[in-house]
Amino acid sequence: MITITTTQELEAFCIRATSHPYVTVDTEFLRERTYYSKLCLVQLAVPGDAQEDAVLVDPLVDGLSLEPLYELFRDERVVKVFHAARQDLEIFHVDAGVLPRPLFDTQVAAMVCGFGDQVGYETLVRKIAKAQLDKSSRFTDWSRRPLTEAQKKYALGDVTHLRDIYEFLAAELEKSGRGYWVEEELAILLDPETYIVRPEDAWKRLKTRTNSGRFLGVAKELARFREGYAQARNIPRNRVMKDDALLELASTKPRNQQDLGRSRLLLREARKGDIAQGILDAITAGLELPQDQLPRPAGKGNEKLQVNPALADLLRVLLKARCEQEKVAQKLIASAADLDALAAGKRDVVALTGWRADVFGTDALRLCEGKLALAAKGQRVEVFEV
Repeated sequence: MITITTTQELEAFCIRATSHPYVTVDTEFLRERTYYSKLCLVQLAVPGDAQEDAVLVDPLVDGLSLEPLYELFRDERVVKVFHAARQDLEIFHVDAGVLPRPLFDTQVAAMVCGFGDQVGYETLVRKIAKAQLDKSSRFTDWSRRPLTEAQKKYALGDVTHLRDIYEFLAAELEKSGRGYWVEEELAILLDPETYIVRPEDAWKRLKTRTNSGRFLGVAKELARFREGYAQARNIPRNRVMKDDALLELASTKPRNQQDLGRSRLLLREARKGDIAQGILDAITAGLELPQDQLPRPAGKGNEKLQVNPALADLLRVLLKARCEQEKVAQKLIASAADLDALAAGKRDVVALTGWRADVFGTDALRLCEGKLALAAKGQRVEVFEV
């Protein structure tokens, strides 16, 4: 197994990769102790069976620059192949502001080709490459050196089998004419906005049932502080305060450190120093937010959906029938919320756009308008004009 430890070695491999139509890529990283992922290993492979066709790149070696890899990512003559690429791409975007083009994600392609919702790499290796993966090194500490032979073998398997999977799925897409379906999906992964977390929007991830705008205003400011603090110091947001503690503080609204000390859920480290002061300042800011700047509670300021439950059920049957017919994952086309929105008369859902409209959206609208009907015929559901 070849492990690249110098910039010159990496540059040589990347130059050689430009003579191939594609390169497969994977990473190993840690995120338990940091806000941003710590890149620990990069795996690369080009078509072929020679030892030098698949390599490991050790980014933890002093003096090694990943710039040759980023130059390869910018080379649009070579397809960059990943499986479930989002976290990998986030690492590269945060590190260098680069996203690989053109991109191919085998998880997305497999969903389009009938392998089910968010199919795992191990499943594709078994079904397409006809091989088995040794997963014993999956949860090891990739930052420790030296790497064991088992770790190296495991890591290389994530790019060597990926070659067979890519070639199979690319051929399937060529035969079915569905390549543009995958391209539409990958547009999200290639949008830099996908990887930007703005502290002012962090509150939207909180799960709360309250209808109090003032409560949400305080929670918003607490979440803004937590996200900014964690980003600036590259520590997990839960090391600042956990969600349950944040929501408790939004409810109790302590105004000084003595009040803060009464919190049941706040970490001891957060009851003093910079974090404590940041929390108190955030609570003050939330309490002082003008009424018109408070977050809108669920169901306020938005018309509550009046879902026709019978129509929603029919849409679910139609979606299942169309996806079985087209051999495409249901989750890729529409969520349960999308179907409820359609059944409530909403028309600004993604299922009505692009390739989804061809597969499902157009018929869904016709069903809503009473122009289509469904009938059971044996084990199948048939769609017919009314």
